[in-house]
Amino acid sequence: MRNFTVGDFDFALPPELIAQHPAAERSGSRLLDGTGPHPVDRVFHELPQLLEPGDLLVFNDTKVVKARLFGEKPTGGKVELLIERVLQGHEAVAHMKVSKKPPVGTTLAMQGGFSATLQGRWPDDDGPLFRFALSDDPYALMERHGHVPLPPYVEHSDTADDVRRYQTVFAKHPGAVAAPTAALHFDEALLARLDARGVQRASVTLHVGAGTFQPVKVDNIAEHRMHSEWYDVPQTTQQAIAQTRERGGRVVAVGTTTVRTLESWALTGQASGDTSIYITPGFEFRVIDRLVTNFHLPRSTLLMLVSAFAGYDRIMSLYLHAIAGHYRFFSYGDAMLLARSASHA
Repeated sequence: MRNFTVGDFDFALPPELIAQHPAAERSGSRLLDGTGPHPVDRVFHELPQLLEPGDLLVFNDTKVVKARLFGEKPTGGKVELLIERVLQGHEAVAHMKVSKKPPVGTTLAMQGGFSATLQGRWPDDDGPLFRFALSDDPYALMERHGHVPLPPYVEHSDTADDVRRYQTVFAKHPGAVAAPTAALHFDEALLARLDARGVQRASVTLHVGAGTFQPVKVDNIAEHRMHSEWYDVPQTTQQAIAQTRERGGRVVAVGTTTVRTLESWALTGQASGDTSIYITPGFEFRVIDRLVTNFHLPRSTLLMLVSAFAGYDRIMSLYLHAIAGHYRFFSYGDAMLLARSASHA
């Protein structure tokens, strides 16, 4: 087994290929079909013909919340909070961007007229995040006063179009600070065509955290510490997967968050809870047969995950093809369809 370093997952990406806005139509994005011996350039609305009746598409039905909040310290210094998780009793866990961290007990005056009082770090005294007590229900405050937490590489402020398009058409359970971006390509017309094709559908929930954009900063990838996210695999989805297996169908994960959810469930036997699963080459996949995914950041855990799934050399070749073909990268970009590497079959 090859010993990978983070440098193995680096690649040069022309900045102009980083998508700043979504395609005019969700299913009008490009789709790089990487399931055969040679890459094939397609359009996303061709997906139904690439699947078989009896296959099962599994989506992440998390809903992005307007998690970015702005305010100021009593000294007048500017503060930006990114709510990562809502706790009990109006408390929330957040990333805090500020020039100088305020002491515990400081009450921040937030835009919109509410307050946030710093309770300490989270999940422990050395934790990377911060726990705040808000003056009202966190979900209600985010909906009224928050901003769409667009990824750091999207260079414009959020607009009404982002409110609509940085959200899947089947988003259901609020709690994510990043969209499950592979699912952004699905619209109602495409879902109807998949139904007509006989492709089954099921859902899981994983509330995507900001850590999904965190680069790997250690050379030895085994030393990287993954962020934790909450997930749930409903009983109906567990049954749908079992029935798919019985009829000889394939489980097709839509997005890396769905992969992490299903493989966490398979690995631990826990249908719900927190996961910090870290999937790198050599990982033994137990559930997934096909993967719909976007193009990921260099040196990221997501690039490691798709390399583990489809094979490192295969992925790097497909990425070179995508760059040469001017595919659009990252959250608002184009997609690819991958098959599980023969070594995992």
